[in-house]
Amino acid sequence: MPKQVPSAPAIKSVGIVVKRGHAQALALAATLAQWLHARGLEVFAEPEDAPRIEAQPLAKSELAHRADLIVVLGGDGTLLSVARLVGERQTPILGINLGALGFLTQAAMEEARASLERVLAGNYTVDRRITLEAEVLSTDGPVRHRAALTALNDVVIHKRQLGRLLELDVLADGQYFCSYRADGLIVATPTGSTAYALSAGGPIIFPTLEVVVLAPICPHTLTNRPVVLPDSCALEIRVQATDHDAMLTADGQEGVSLGARDRVVVRKGKNPVALVRSSHSYFEIWRNKLRWG
Repeated sequence: MPKQVPSAPAIKSVGIVVKRGHAQALALAATLAQWLHARGLEVFAEPEDAPRIEAQPLAKSELAHRADLIVVLGGDGTLLSVARLVGERQTPILGINLGALGFLTQAAMEEARASLERVLAGNYTVDRRITLEAEVLSTDGPVRHRAALTALNDVVIHKRQLGRLLELDVLADGQYFCSYRADGLIVATPTGSTAYALSAGGPIIFPTLEVVVLAPICPHTLTNRPVVLPDSCALEIRVQATDHDAMLTADGQEGVSLGARDRVVVRKGKNPVALVRSSHSYFEIWRNKLRWG
């Protein structure tokens, strides 16, 4: 099991990402930006938000390259949109949830300043969550690379039309594993085990375990159940479709169309995502979010 990694060197710049159209989040961002400025730190924000919180404008895609810390004010979806951009630098991300605790955004709004103060003081650890890289290979003619997507939660192959089944053959490390006739197939990280895979009957995986979950969506054969495999497995998914109505999506936010007989190769990503740990344990978050007691 991976160890929690101690804090990085001193933080001198902070990027703030605000959920779109959320006035309360924008007000909190302005308060935090003022507080950070008073401590001599540079503050960056997306161009549409920067003037309103008195920060330097910077595209979201550049935040991870310029900021030493990214603070996300929003829900898990907002954090996912940032996490896929972090890349090799593995800039730590502090998620502040606008409502109840999220699975990824682990601090509540009233905890924002205290959480940020702990991070700036170096009193924090990060979890390095695995990512997935999905590559689409076209086999119509010479094999060619069509697209590549990165995901923190999951990659999903699915039909765009309801009531249609996909036929999918799955190989693990080059060995035939399984064939599915289903509405789709989810490949999820431990982080994503509490997302779409959970609604498909998949297990909840402790976030730092080195595994992936394969969860078919409404399989035609009831014995096709979710399975857990080592994250070292390279998965090849062959789409046996007679049309071009299949999609590959990453974290439910980015997608590409799949053609008949396209192959999707899914591997553990080269770059993990560093999430700042809050004072709330995973078990507390699970109890609260899943209403276990």
